Amino acid sequence: MVRGTRPLPPERPMPQALADPLEHRAIPKMPALLALGIRLAPHGPADLLLTQVTRRILARHAGLLERLGPYRRTRFVVTASDVPLSFLLDLARDTPAVSLHREPPAADARITGSLAALVGLVHGVWDGDALFFSRDLTVEGDTSAVLALRNAIDDAELDIGAELAGLTGPLSGVAARAIARLEAATGVPLTRARGVR
Repeated sequence: MVRGTRPLPPERPMPQALADPLEHRAIPKMPALLALGIRLAPHGPADLLLTQVTRRILARHAGLLERLGPYRRTRFVVTASDVPLSFLLDLARDTPAVSLHREPPAADARITGSLAALVGLVHGVWDGDALFFSRDLTVEGDTSAVLALRNAIDDAELDIGAELAGLTGPLSGVAARAIARLEAATGVPLTRARGVR
């Protein structure tokens, strides 16, 4: 094994909601109870967790910010319309941070859609152009900045579920299994399943 590499995790079954061909997959609805739990989450600890995940991602994908080019200092708002809750990704700060907001804050660009569509876009489950064309996702503000962000995320092949599990250290295996069970129960693509592009 080459030094610095890790063996791939064992294959795990793909949630049935994600097992159909891309063009036949319906975007799952967020269960009302889960949406309520997300909405009622204390913002202070949630902000800290989201910021840690974001900084972990940026540290592991060093070129991601550079791929944004002139939009490196942009403030992006991502609004999960079915929760409803907004996430502010603030790249204008010296150290990027993410914060939760019950109402969309001021920003340079805003992306709105269901949480499943937004997470699925990050994980390459649904085609971004199709999501925007069907208006499952909508954009306000600087569309060029949103396109740059989307391209940077596509190139990085991010896995939010894996990053969250990684934050738990020695409990990462337990966390990964919990995320997989939640993914299977809701159909929301919380991880980047291999072969799902």
